[in-house]
Amino acid sequence: QVQLVESGGGLVQPGASLRLSCAASGFPLDDYAIGWFRQAPGKAREVVSCISAGDNVTYYADSVQGRFTFSRDDAKNTLYLQMNSLNPDDTAVYYCAAEWELWECWSGEYDHWGQGTQVTVST
Repeated sequence: QVQLVESGGGLVQPGASLRLSCAASGFPLDDYAIGWFRQAPGKAREVVSCISAGDNVTYYADSVQGRFTFSRDDAKNTLYLQMNSLNPDDTAVYYCAAEWELWECWSGEYDHWGQGTQVTVST
């Protein structure tokens, strides 16, 4: 059974950093596309960063390129999203997700989602 549990969200000031974690279990990471998504109030969910199944290239949305870094620790089955230079536009609920044999991680449908963690960037 695929399980994803996010943690690490919080309230920070503009310019600060946060690191989100996603503990993954019940599936082999290499066979799945894995990704970080976010949904701000009143907006559609959007992909932040992802890695396609069987790939080692990381995709980043233009809005976070150069500020966010997606990494994984296979020994711990944990995904990370390091977020630097946060701004109020980054305020959202952040989710990690996984989908079996999804080859274009930025455009496919995901069946497995974590519960989400709130990130608020405000003065």
